[in-house]
Amino acid sequence: MSARRSVRLAALGVLLCAGGALAAPASVLLRDGTVHTGTARGTLAHASVLLVGGRVAAVGTGLTAPAGAEVVDLKGRPVTPALFGGVVQLGVVEVEAESSTRDGTLKLGQMRPEFDVALAFNPDSIPVEVSRAEGVGFALLAPGTEPGRKGAPGSSIVAGLASVARLDGRRPRPPVALEVLVGEDAGPLAGESRAAAYMLLAQALEESRTPAALAPGEERLLTAAGRRTLKSFVTEQKPVLFVADRAADIRAAVEFAEREKLRAVIVGGAEAWRVAPLLARAQAPVVLDPLDDLPQEFDRLGATLENAARLHAAGVTLIFSSRSAAPHDARKLRQAAGNAVAHGLPWDAALAAITSAPARVFRTGGEYGSIEPGRAANLVVWSGDPLEVTSLVDAAWLDGHRQSLGTRQTALRDRYLAKLRAGTAR
Repeated sequence: MSARRSVRLAALGVLLCAGGALAAPASVLLRDGTVHTGTARGTLAHASVLLVGGRVAAVGTGLTAPAGAEVVDLKGRPVTPALFGGVVQLGVVEVEAESSTRDGTLKLGQMRPEFDVALAFNPDSIPVEVSRAEGVGFALLAPGTEPGRKGAPGSSIVAGLASVARLDGRRPRPPVALEVLVGEDAGPLAGESRAAAYMLLAQALEESRTPAALAPGEERLLTAAGRRTLKSFVTEQKPVLFVADRAADIRAAVEFAEREKLRAVIVGGAEAWRVAPLLARAQAPVVLDPLDDLPQEFDRLGATLENAARLHAAGVTLIFSSRSAAPHDARKLRQAAGNAVAHGLPWDAALAAITSAPARVFRTGGEYGSIEPGRAANLVVWSGDPLEVTSLVDAAWLDGHRQSLGTRQTALRDRYLAKLRAGTAR
Protein backbone atom coordinates (compact mmCIF):
# COMPACT_ATOMS: atom_id res chain seq x y z
CA MET A 1 0.00 0.00 0.00
CA SER A 2 1.37 3.41 -0.98
CA ALA A 3 2.13 6.05 1.65
CA ARG A 4 -0.39 8.40 0.03
CA ARG A 5 -3.16 5.76 0.23
CA SER A 6 -2.27 5.08 3.89
CA VAL A 7 -2.66 8.76 4.72
CA ARG A 8 -6.04 8.90 2.96
CA LEU A 9 -7.34 5.85 4.82
CA ALA A 10 -6.09 7.18 8.15
CA ALA A 11 -7.84 10.49 7.54
CA LEU A 12 -11.05 8.64 6.63
CA GLY A 13 -10.88 6.67 9.88
CA VAL A 14 -10.47 9.88 11.86
CA LEU A 15 -13.45 11.38 10.03
CA LEU A 16 -15.74 8.43 10.75
CA CYS A 17 -14.82 8.18 14.41
CA ALA A 18 -14.64 11.83 15.43
CA GLY A 19 -18.29 12.85 16.00
CA GLY A 20 -21.73 11.50 16.73
CA ALA A 21 -23.77 10.49 19.73
CA LEU A 22 -22.39 8.66 22.75
CA ALA A 23 -24.19 6.00 24.76
CA ALA A 24 -25.83 7.59 27.78
CA PRO A 25 -27.19 6.25 31.08
CA ALA A 26 -30.96 6.08 31.52
CA SER A 27 -30.92 9.11 33.85
CA VAL A 28 -28.68 12.17 34.14
CA LEU A 29 -28.95 14.97 36.70
CA LEU A 30 -27.32 18.25 35.68
CA ARG A 31 -27.02 19.85 39.10
CA ASP A 32 -26.57 23.48 40.20
CA GLY A 33 -26.48 25.32 36.89
CA THR A 34 -27.77 28.59 35.51
CA VAL A 35 -30.57 27.24 33.34
CA HIS A 36 -31.86 29.44 30.52
CA THR A 37 -35.14 27.63 29.93
CA GLY A 38 -36.37 29.52 26.87
CA THR A 39 -39.85 29.54 28.43
CA ALA A 40 -41.89 31.95 30.54
CA ARG A 41 -39.89 30.71 33.54
CA GLY A 42 -36.87 32.56 32.18
CA THR A 43 -33.46 31.94 33.74
CA LEU A 44 -33.24 29.78 36.86
CA ALA A 45 -30.20 30.21 39.11
CA HIS A 46 -28.78 27.24 41.04
CA ALA A 47 -31.21 24.97 39.23
CA SER A 48 -30.99 21.41 38.02
CA VAL A 49 -32.18 19.54 34.93
CA LEU A 50 -33.15 15.89 35.20
CA LEU A 51 -32.94 13.81 32.04
CA VAL A 52 -34.68 10.44 32.00
CA GLY A 53 -34.67 8.25 28.92
CA GLY A 54 -33.27 11.08 26.83
CA ARG A 55 -36.05 13.52 27.72
CA VAL A 56 -36.29 16.39 30.15
CA ALA A 57 -38.13 15.01 33.18
CA ALA A 58 -37.86 18.02 35.50
CA VAL A 59 -36.31 21.49 35.74
CA GLY A 60 -35.92 23.38 39.00
CA THR A 61 -34.26 23.45 42.40
CA GLY A 62 -34.13 20.66 44.94
CA LEU A 63 -34.16 17.84 42.39
CA THR A 64 -32.74 14.49 43.44
CA ALA A 65 -31.09 11.94 41.20
CA PRO A 66 -32.78 8.57 40.70
CA ALA A 67 -30.85 5.47 41.67
CA GLY A 68 -28.06 4.78 39.22
CA ALA A 69 -28.24 8.19 37.58
CA GLU A 70 -25.17 10.03 36.41
CA VAL A 71 -24.76 13.30 38.31
CA VAL A 72 -22.98 16.21 36.61
CA ASP A 73 -22.07 19.07 38.94
CA LEU A 74 -22.34 22.22 36.84
CA LYS A 75 -21.02 24.57 39.53
CA GLY A 76 -23.19 27.38 38.24
CA ARG A 77 -22.27 27.00 34.57
CA PRO A 78 -24.87 28.08 31.98
CA VAL A 79 -27.24 25.63 30.34
CA THR A 80 -29.13 26.69 27.20
CA PRO A 81 -31.32 25.04 24.61
CA ALA A 82 -29.32 23.82 21.61
CA LEU A 83 -28.56 26.81 19.39
CA PHE A 84 -29.98 27.76 15.99
CA GLY A 85 -27.41 27.91 13.20
CA GLY A 86 -29.26 30.39 10.98
CA VAL A 87 -30.71 30.21 7.46
CA VAL A 88 -27.90 28.29 5.86
CA GLN A 89 -26.97 25.61 3.35
CA LEU A 90 -25.59 23.35 6.04
CA GLY A 91 -25.33 19.77 4.80
CA VAL A 92 -25.94 20.63 1.13
CA VAL A 93 -22.78 22.65 0.51
CA GLU A 94 -19.48 21.19 1.66
CA VAL A 95 -16.80 23.26 -0.10
CA GLU A 96 -18.00 26.36 -1.95
CA ALA A 97 -15.15 26.18 -4.47
CA GLU A 98 -15.96 22.56 -5.40
CA SER A 99 -19.07 22.30 -7.59
CA SER A 100 -19.59 18.59 -6.88
CA THR A 101 -20.30 19.43 -3.23
CA ARG A 102 -22.87 22.19 -3.91
CA ASP A 103 -26.51 21.15 -4.10
CA GLY A 104 -28.23 24.23 -2.73
CA THR A 105 -29.37 26.10 -5.85
CA LEU A 106 -31.82 25.05 -8.57
CA LYS A 107 -30.85 26.19 -12.09
CA LEU A 108 -33.63 24.91 -14.32
CA GLY A 109 -34.65 28.40 -15.37
CA GLN A 110 -38.19 27.69 -14.17
CA MET A 111 -40.27 28.69 -11.16
CA ARG A 112 -40.33 25.47 -9.13
CA PRO A 113 -41.57 26.17 -5.57
CA GLU A 114 -41.71 22.42 -4.98
CA PHE A 115 -37.89 22.21 -5.07
CA ASP A 116 -36.92 20.53 -1.76
CA VAL A 117 -33.20 21.03 -1.11
CA ALA A 118 -33.42 18.85 2.01
CA LEU A 119 -33.41 15.75 -0.19
CA ALA A 120 -29.68 16.37 -0.71
CA PHE A 121 -28.91 16.88 3.00
CA ASN A 122 -25.81 15.01 4.15
CA PRO A 123 -25.82 14.46 7.93
CA ASP A 124 -22.16 13.38 7.76
CA SER A 125 -21.02 16.70 6.31
CA ILE A 126 -17.97 18.13 8.07
CA PRO A 127 -19.62 21.56 8.70
CA VAL A 128 -22.52 19.72 10.37
CA GLU A 129 -20.08 17.94 12.67
CA VAL A 130 -18.20 21.15 13.51
CA SER A 131 -21.41 23.13 14.13
CA ARG A 132 -22.73 20.41 16.42
CA ALA A 133 -19.53 20.50 18.48
CA GLU A 134 -20.01 24.27 18.82
CA GLY A 135 -23.47 23.93 20.39
CA VAL A 136 -25.65 24.19 17.27
CA GLY A 137 -28.56 21.76 17.27
CA PHE A 138 -30.74 22.92 14.39
CA ALA A 139 -30.79 25.31 11.44
CA LEU A 140 -33.09 26.32 8.61
CA LEU A 141 -31.84 24.61 5.48
CA ALA A 142 -32.82 26.93 2.64
CA PRO A 143 -32.05 27.10 -1.09
CA GLY A 144 -31.34 30.27 -3.00
CA THR A 145 -28.91 31.96 -5.31
CA GLU A 146 -25.39 30.87 -4.58
CA PRO A 147 -23.65 32.91 -1.87
CA GLY A 148 -21.81 35.82 -3.42
CA ARG A 149 -23.36 35.28 -6.87
CA LYS A 150 -26.43 37.46 -7.24
CA GLY A 151 -28.85 36.23 -9.86
CA ALA A 152 -27.15 32.88 -10.32
CA PRO A 153 -27.90 31.69 -13.90
CA GLY A 154 -31.02 29.60 -14.13
CA SER A 155 -32.29 30.52 -10.68
CA SER A 156 -35.84 31.74 -9.98
CA ILE A 157 -37.26 34.39 -7.70
CA VAL A 158 -38.97 31.45 -5.96
CA ALA A 159 -35.91 29.61 -4.70
CA GLY A 160 -37.75 26.63 -3.19
CA LEU A 161 -38.62 25.00 0.10
CA ALA A 162 -36.79 25.38 3.41
CA SER A 163 -36.66 22.74 6.13
CA VAL A 164 -35.42 22.51 9.70
CA ALA A 165 -32.16 20.58 9.61
CA ARG A 166 -31.44 18.53 12.72
CA LEU A 167 -27.77 18.09 13.55
CA ASP A 168 -28.23 14.83 15.45
CA GLY A 169 -27.91 12.54 12.43
CA ARG A 170 -31.59 12.43 11.49
CA ARG A 171 -33.09 13.68 8.27
CA PRO A 172 -34.47 17.24 8.18
CA ARG A 173 -38.05 17.84 9.25
CA PRO A 174 -40.69 18.27 6.49
CA PRO A 175 -40.52 21.64 4.67
CA VAL A 176 -41.78 24.54 6.77
CA ALA A 177 -41.05 27.64 4.67
CA LEU A 178 -40.75 28.92 1.12
CA GLU A 179 -37.90 31.23 0.10
CA VAL A 180 -38.68 34.11 -2.30
CA LEU A 181 -36.29 36.79 -3.57
CA VAL A 182 -37.86 40.25 -3.84
CA GLY A 183 -35.06 42.75 -3.22
CA GLU A 184 -31.90 43.46 -5.19
CA ASP A 185 -31.44 39.76 -5.94
CA ALA A 186 -34.83 39.61 -7.67
CA GLY A 187 -34.02 42.09 -10.43
CA PRO A 188 -31.78 39.89 -12.59
CA LEU A 189 -34.25 37.02 -12.21
CA ALA A 190 -37.40 38.99 -13.07
CA GLY A 191 -36.72 40.83 -16.30
CA GLU A 192 -34.18 43.20 -14.73
CA SER A 193 -36.77 44.85 -12.46
CA ARG A 194 -37.53 43.97 -8.87
CA ALA A 195 -41.05 45.25 -9.51
CA ALA A 196 -41.65 42.33 -11.87
CA ALA A 197 -41.03 39.89 -9.03
CA TYR A 198 -44.40 40.79 -7.53
CA MET A 199 -46.11 40.49 -10.91
CA LEU A 200 -44.74 36.97 -11.34
CA LEU A 201 -45.54 35.99 -7.75
CA ALA A 202 -49.10 37.24 -8.07
CA GLN A 203 -49.55 35.26 -11.29
CA ALA A 204 -48.14 32.12 -9.68
CA LEU A 205 -50.44 32.47 -6.68
CA GLU A 206 -53.45 32.95 -8.97
CA GLU A 207 -52.46 29.78 -10.83
CA SER A 208 -52.31 27.87 -7.57
CA ARG A 209 -55.76 29.07 -6.49
CA THR A 210 -57.65 28.64 -9.77
CA PRO A 211 -55.65 26.48 -12.17
CA ALA A 212 -58.73 25.74 -14.28
CA ALA A 213 -59.21 29.45 -15.03
CA LEU A 214 -56.26 29.55 -17.42
CA ALA A 215 -57.24 29.77 -21.07
CA PRO A 216 -56.21 26.91 -23.35
CA GLY A 217 -52.65 27.44 -24.48
CA GLU A 218 -52.00 30.19 -21.93
CA GLU A 219 -48.48 29.99 -20.55
CA ARG A 220 -48.24 28.54 -17.07
CA LEU A 221 -45.54 29.42 -14.58
CA LEU A 222 -46.00 26.36 -12.38
CA THR A 223 -46.21 22.61 -12.57
CA ALA A 224 -49.08 20.80 -10.88
CA ALA A 225 -46.79 20.06 -7.95
CA GLY A 226 -45.78 23.70 -7.79
CA ARG A 227 -49.41 24.82 -7.68
CA ARG A 228 -50.14 22.44 -4.83
CA THR A 229 -47.07 23.70 -2.96
CA LEU A 230 -48.00 27.38 -3.26
CA LYS A 231 -51.60 26.71 -2.31
CA SER A 232 -50.52 24.93 0.86
CA PHE A 233 -48.56 27.99 1.99
CA VAL A 234 -51.66 30.11 1.70
CA THR A 235 -54.14 27.70 3.26
CA GLU A 236 -51.83 26.46 6.04
CA GLN A 237 -50.23 29.84 6.72
CA LYS A 238 -46.70 28.49 6.50
CA PRO A 239 -43.93 31.11 6.58
CA VAL A 240 -42.83 32.69 3.31
CA LEU A 241 -39.29 34.05 3.51
CA PHE A 242 -39.05 37.33 1.60
CA VAL A 243 -35.35 38.09 1.07
CA ALA A 244 -34.99 41.89 1.10
CA ASP A 245 -32.84 44.58 2.73
CA ARG A 246 -34.09 47.96 1.51
CA ALA A 247 -36.82 49.58 3.59
CA ALA A 248 -38.98 50.16 0.51
CA ASP A 249 -38.69 46.50 -0.50
CA ILE A 250 -39.54 45.30 3.00
CA ARG A 251 -42.62 47.52 3.01
CA ALA A 252 -43.67 46.22 -0.41
CA ALA A 253 -43.15 42.60 0.68
CA VAL A 254 -45.24 43.01 3.83
CA GLU A 255 -48.05 44.75 1.94
CA PHE A 256 -47.95 42.08 -0.80
CA ALA A 257 -48.12 39.33 1.83
CA GLU A 258 -51.14 40.98 3.46
CA ARG A 259 -52.96 41.24 0.11
CA GLU A 260 -52.20 37.65 -0.79
CA LYS A 261 -52.83 36.34 2.74
CA LEU A 262 -49.27 35.03 3.18
CA ARG A 263 -47.38 34.72 6.45
CA ALA A 264 -44.33 36.91 5.81
CA VAL A 265 -40.88 36.54 7.34
CA ILE A 266 -38.26 39.08 6.23
CA VAL A 267 -34.76 37.71 5.65
CA GLY A 268 -31.84 40.13 5.40
CA GLY A 269 -33.58 43.21 6.75
CA ALA A 270 -30.58 45.54 6.87
CA GLU A 271 -32.94 48.54 6.86
CA ALA A 272 -35.78 46.83 8.74
CA TRP A 273 -35.47 49.26 11.65
CA ARG A 274 -36.78 51.99 9.36
CA VAL A 275 -40.14 50.19 9.01
CA ALA A 276 -40.24 48.64 12.48
CA PRO A 277 -43.82 49.81 13.31
CA LEU A 278 -45.12 48.22 10.10
CA LEU A 279 -43.35 44.93 10.87
CA ALA A 280 -44.68 44.92 14.41
CA ARG A 281 -48.27 45.53 13.28
CA ALA A 282 -48.01 42.80 10.64
CA GLN A 283 -46.37 40.43 13.16
CA ALA A 284 -43.68 39.75 10.58
CA PRO A 285 -40.47 38.33 12.11
CA VAL A 286 -37.12 39.54 10.79
CA VAL A 287 -34.13 37.28 10.20
CA LEU A 288 -31.05 39.50 10.28
CA ASP A 289 -27.31 39.48 10.69
CA PRO A 290 -26.37 41.52 13.78
CA LEU A 291 -23.00 42.30 12.22
CA ASP A 292 -24.45 44.33 9.34
CA ASP A 293 -23.15 47.87 9.79
CA LEU A 294 -21.74 49.11 6.47
CA PRO A 295 -23.48 50.46 3.34
CA GLN A 296 -21.91 47.76 1.19
CA GLU A 297 -24.59 48.18 -1.50
CA PHE A 298 -27.45 50.54 -2.29
CA ASP A 299 -30.01 48.30 -0.59
CA ARG A 300 -28.06 48.52 2.68
CA LEU A 301 -27.35 52.22 2.99
CA GLY A 302 -29.19 52.28 6.31
CA ALA A 303 -27.40 49.32 7.87
CA THR A 304 -26.59 49.77 11.56
CA LEU A 305 -25.40 47.63 14.44
CA GLU A 306 -28.41 48.91 16.39
CA ASN A 307 -30.86 47.29 13.97
CA ALA A 308 -31.72 44.41 16.32
CA ALA A 309 -32.12 46.63 19.38
CA ARG A 310 -34.43 49.04 17.55
CA LEU A 311 -36.58 46.25 16.14
CA HIS A 312 -36.84 44.58 19.55
CA ALA A 313 -37.89 47.86 21.16
CA ALA A 314 -40.67 48.12 18.55
CA GLY A 315 -41.94 44.62 19.38
CA VAL A 316 -40.66 42.79 16.29
CA THR A 317 -39.71 39.11 16.62
CA LEU A 318 -35.99 38.66 15.94
CA ILE A 319 -34.11 35.70 14.53
CA PHE A 320 -30.38 35.82 13.87
CA SER A 321 -28.59 34.38 10.87
CA SER A 322 -25.29 35.09 9.19
CA ARG A 323 -25.70 37.03 5.96
CA SER A 324 -23.62 34.36 4.27
CA ALA A 325 -25.36 31.03 3.71
CA ALA A 326 -21.95 29.33 3.93
CA PRO A 327 -22.28 26.28 6.20
CA HIS A 328 -19.08 27.04 8.13
CA ASP A 329 -20.62 30.26 9.48
CA ALA A 330 -23.37 28.56 11.52
CA ARG A 331 -21.11 28.16 14.55
CA LYS A 332 -20.28 31.89 14.61
CA LEU A 333 -23.84 33.04 15.16
CA ARG A 334 -23.64 33.22 18.95
CA GLN A 335 -20.76 35.68 18.64
CA ALA A 336 -22.95 37.86 16.40
CA ALA A 337 -25.70 37.66 19.03
CA GLY A 338 -23.20 38.93 21.58
CA ASN A 339 -22.43 41.87 19.32
CA ALA A 340 -26.13 42.74 19.25
CA VAL A 341 -26.09 42.85 23.06
CA ALA A 342 -23.12 45.21 22.92
CA HIS A 343 -25.26 47.53 20.78
CA GLY A 344 -28.35 47.70 22.94
CA LEU A 345 -30.25 44.44 22.60
CA PRO A 346 -31.17 42.81 25.95
CA TRP A 347 -29.18 39.64 26.62
CA ASP A 348 -32.29 37.45 26.96
CA ALA A 349 -33.62 38.72 23.62
CA ALA A 350 -30.32 37.90 21.93
CA LEU A 351 -30.38 34.33 23.26
CA ALA A 352 -34.02 33.97 22.21
CA ALA A 353 -33.04 35.02 18.68
CA ILE A 354 -30.87 31.90 18.39
CA THR A 355 -33.05 29.49 20.37
CA SER A 356 -36.74 29.91 21.11
CA ALA A 357 -37.71 32.43 18.39
CA PRO A 358 -36.54 30.37 15.37
CA ALA A 359 -37.95 27.21 16.98
CA ARG A 360 -41.36 28.87 17.23
CA VAL A 361 -41.42 30.67 13.87
CA PHE A 362 -40.15 27.68 11.91
CA ARG A 363 -42.47 25.21 13.65
CA THR A 364 -40.03 22.68 15.03
CA GLY A 365 -42.80 20.74 16.72
CA GLY A 366 -41.49 21.45 20.19
CA GLU A 367 -38.16 19.76 19.50
CA TYR A 368 -35.98 22.83 19.99
CA GLY A 369 -35.81 26.21 21.61
CA SER A 370 -36.62 25.42 25.24
CA ILE A 371 -35.74 23.27 28.23
CA GLU A 372 -38.96 22.02 29.79
CA PRO A 373 -40.43 18.74 31.04
CA GLY A 374 -41.60 16.37 28.34
CA ARG A 375 -39.30 17.71 25.64
CA ALA A 376 -36.47 15.76 24.10
CA ALA A 377 -33.17 16.80 25.60
CA ASN A 378 -31.67 19.30 23.14
CA LEU A 379 -29.42 21.35 25.38
CA VAL A 380 -25.88 22.57 25.87
CA VAL A 381 -23.68 23.13 28.92
CA TRP A 382 -21.23 26.03 28.50
CA SER A 383 -17.96 26.95 30.19
CA GLY A 384 -19.15 30.56 30.48
CA ASP A 385 -21.50 33.09 28.90
CA PRO A 386 -22.67 31.40 25.67
CA LEU A 387 -22.69 34.76 23.84
CA GLU A 388 -19.04 35.33 24.73
CA VAL A 389 -16.74 34.15 21.95
CA THR A 390 -14.19 32.62 24.37
CA SER A 391 -16.77 30.32 26.01
CA LEU A 392 -16.71 26.66 25.01
CA VAL A 393 -19.18 23.78 24.94
CA ASP A 394 -18.60 21.50 27.92
CA ALA A 395 -21.35 19.00 27.09
CA ALA A 396 -24.27 18.71 24.69
CA TRP A 397 -27.33 16.52 24.26
CA LEU A 398 -29.29 16.27 21.00
CA ASP A 399 -32.48 14.23 20.74
CA GLY A 400 -31.66 12.88 24.18
CA HIS A 401 -28.21 11.57 23.23
CA ARG A 402 -25.03 13.00 24.65
CA GLN A 403 -22.84 14.18 21.79
CA SER A 404 -19.17 13.69 21.20
CA LEU A 405 -17.44 17.05 20.96
CA GLY A 406 -14.68 15.63 18.81
CA THR A 407 -14.37 16.50 15.14
CA ARG A 408 -12.00 15.61 12.37
CA GLN A 409 -10.13 18.82 13.13
CA THR A 410 -9.69 18.07 16.82
CA ALA A 411 -8.65 14.48 16.06
CA LEU A 412 -5.97 15.66 13.65
CA ARG A 413 -4.86 18.33 16.14
CA ASP A 414 -4.43 15.75 18.89
CA ARG A 415 -2.70 13.36 16.54
CA TYR A 416 0.02 15.79 15.54
CA LEU A 417 0.26 18.13 18.55
CA ALA A 418 2.21 15.62 20.61
CA LYS A 419 4.65 15.11 17.75
CA LEU A 420 5.01 18.85 17.31
CA ARG A 421 5.80 19.35 20.99
CA ALA A 422 8.32 16.54 20.88
CA GLY A 423 9.95 17.97 17.77
CA THR A 424 9.11 14.88 15.71
CA ALA A 425 6.38 16.34 13.49
CA ARG A 426 8.47 15.73 10.37
